[in-house]
Amino acid sequence: MGSDDFLGGPRVVRISPRTGAALGLAVVLGLAMFTWPLFAAPPAGGQAHAVDAPFLFMVTLPVLMLVVLAELSSGGIDAKALALLGVLSAVNAGLRPLAAGTGGIELVFFLLVLAGRVFGPGFGFALGSTSVFASALLTAGVGPWLPFQMFSSSLIGLGAGLLPRRVRGKAEIAMLCAYGVVAAYGFGLVMNMWFWPFLAGASMSAETAGLSFVPGAPIGENLHRFLVFTVLTSTFGWDTGRAITNVVAILLVGRAILAILRRSARRAAFDAPVTFTG
Repeated sequence: MGSDDFLGGPRVVRISPRTGAALGLAVVLGLAMFTWPLFAAPPAGGQAHAVDAPFLFMVTLPVLMLVVLAELSSGGIDAKALALLGVLSAVNAGLRPLAAGTGGIELVFFLLVLAGRVFGPGFGFALGSTSVFASALLTAGVGPWLPFQMFSSSLIGLGAGLLPRRVRGKAEIAMLCAYGVVAAYGFGLVMNMWFWPFLAGASMSAETAGLSFVPGAPIGENLHRFLVFTVLTSTFGWDTGRAITNVVAILLVGRAILAILRRSARRAAFDAPVTFTG
């Protein structure tokens, strides 16, 4: 048993410098796809691109995800890691219908956090995309929001894999609970941004127009409107329910699942080469 086993488990997807650069570029470009209306000059006709822009991103973002996943594969993901990725994606997809997001109760994210913690940022990034995609197919949740959900979930798995490796025991569970809360509110914040510039203004009355996106307005003014919109529409409801779910699930089963995942990693021996005979 190597020292890495005591520090949270082996890195199932090895992050080479090139893969790390690809992940960093994907994060920057993905966040740019969410936030570009804050920085772009307003097009002629005001909201001329309010309808077609989400569909343009719906095509572009999956291409970006495929490029990054291909880069991860070239960086060292093997057959055993792919099998583990498939199993955990299926388990996560099966957990989602148990709550279906009712009142913000989401069972998709706590396992993503735990797996990213054990298997590293590369695996967490891949699992975020594949598990949300599989669960969307299972629950008929495919729509223009799906690529954005995939990317946001990948960020959660990536962040879990980047948490300090040497923290263990009760401190580790506390750290993962805190990260689960941050991830829950962060997911809601980012996902609100994908539709707010295009839909909020059209759906609000004159009394709530102060919460809508104003093309060409200073970034600080639009960010203030967006934060108020997020607090009033999701922070105290959906996002808080998601945060509570993550904390409760990690407290109840986090230690047991971490032990199972680490034991599976040791027995699979991801660091050993795969050979075929016969």
